[in-house]
Amino acid sequence: MSDKESYIQSLFAERLGGNQFGKDTKIYKFEKIKRAKRAALDANPGKELFDMGVGEPDEMAYPGVIKSLQLEAEKPENRGYTDNGVQEFKEAAVTYMKNVFAVDGLDANKHVNHTIGSKPGLAMVSAIYINPGDVTLMTVPGYPVMGTHAQFYGGEVVNLPLTEDNHFLPDLKNIDPKTIERTKLLYLNYPNNPTGANATREFFAEAVEFAKKNNIVVIQDAAYAALTYNDSPLSFLSVPGAMDVGIEFHSLSKAYNMTGWRIAFAVGNELVIKGLAHVKDNIDSGQFAAIQKAGVYALNHPEITEEIRDKYKRRLGLMVDALNSVGFNAGLPGGSFFLYVKAPKAIAGGQEFKSAEDFSQFMIKEMLISTVPWDDAGPFVRFSATFAANGAEEEKRIMTEIKKRLSSVKFVF
Repeated sequence: MSDKESYIQSLFAERLGGNQFGKDTKIYKFEKIKRAKRAALDANPGKELFDMGVGEPDEMAYPGVIKSLQLEAEKPENRGYTDNGVQEFKEAAVTYMKNVFAVDGLDANKHVNHTIGSKPGLAMVSAIYINPGDVTLMTVPGYPVMGTHAQFYGGEVVNLPLTEDNHFLPDLKNIDPKTIERTKLLYLNYPNNPTGANATREFFAEAVEFAKKNNIVVIQDAAYAALTYNDSPLSFLSVPGAMDVGIEFHSLSKAYNMTGWRIAFAVGNELVIKGLAHVKDNIDSGQFAAIQKAGVYALNHPEITEEIRDKYKRRLGLMVDALNSVGFNAGLPGGSFFLYVKAPKAIAGGQEFKSAEDFSQFMIKEMLISTVPWDDAGPFVRFSATFAANGAEEEKRIMTEIKKRLSSVKFVF
C-alpha cells in the first residue's frame, strides 16, 4: 500500500478483487456503448441516433396500474414494512400462474414469495445453497447475477454455451460428470435474453430429469415468460416433476411496463421458497405494500401484456424485414423483445469485424445505430424492439431510415 493510499483499499474482500478493487482499467461493453453514443452524437450534430440496444420497455405502466398505486399509497394501512409480502399479492400470483400458464395446485402460503424485482431474488439463491467449491451451471450469453453471487460465496460457475446449432438451449448431456457431482444449481432463462429463444416442453422435461438424477436445484428466470409470439406462454412449473426440483422467477417489469417499480415473485418448490424467505428476511423488509397491490391489479389484468406483446411482435417483424433486406439471417424470436443475429464478418472491400463488439462499435460510430454485442458463444448482436417510437407510423419511419443506413454498405457474412 502506497503512503497516499487509504488503508480502506487494503480491506476489500477478495471476492471484489482485494486491494486491487477499483484499479482495473478494463472498460466493459455497456460503458463502451455509452461512450460511443456520446461521441457519435457529438460528431454528427442534429443527426438522429437510433438506440436499438435498450433492455427495458419504452412506455410507462398502464393507467390502471398507476391509478391503483396512487389509491393504495393514500391508505394508512399500507404504510410500514411488508417483510415477505402481502397476502393479496401472493394470491394474485397463484391466480396468474393458473390463468396464464395453466399451473394448478399452488398454495399462496407455501409456494410463493414476492421479491423487490427478480435481480435481488436471483442474487439471494446462492446464499441458500452455495458453499465454497459448489458449482452453479449458468447459460451464456445471459444475465450473470446468480453466478456472480455464487462466486461471492466461494462457488464455481460453469458456463453452458447457447449455440444456434442447439436452438439456443444448453447441452445437458455432455457436462463433465465430475462437474455434475459438485453442482447444486442450474440457471435457466426462457424466453431467453439475449437470444429470444423459447424452451420447449421437452427441454424442460429433460431439465427436470437431469435435476432429479443429479440432486440439482433448477432456477428458471421467467422475466419474459408472458412475451411469446408463436405459442402459448410456457411455465417450467407446468412440466410434471418441476415442482420437485426448483422455482421460477416472474417479473412485472417486462410484461407490464413496470421497470423501476421493483416487483416480482418467486414460485415453486416449497423448501426453496422457504429458504428464499429466510435469506430475504435478513436482507430486506419487503416492497412497499402499495406497489405490491398495484402489482395485484396488473396480475389480474393479463390483457395488458397481450397488448404489449402485440406491439413488440409488430416491431420485431419490421426489424426482421429490414435486417434481412441487407443480408442478415433474422427470424421472429420465440419470445422476449430481442432479435439476436449473427454479426457480419466485414464490409465488402472495407473494414473487417473481428468480433461482435467491433461491429457494434462500427454501427454506433458510422451509422448512429446502437446495438448490444455478445461474443460469449459466437459473434452476435442484439437488437431490441423497445426503441423509442410513438405509434405504428413512427415505427415504420424509424425502420425505413435504419434500412436506408444499413443499405449504404454491403455486409459480408
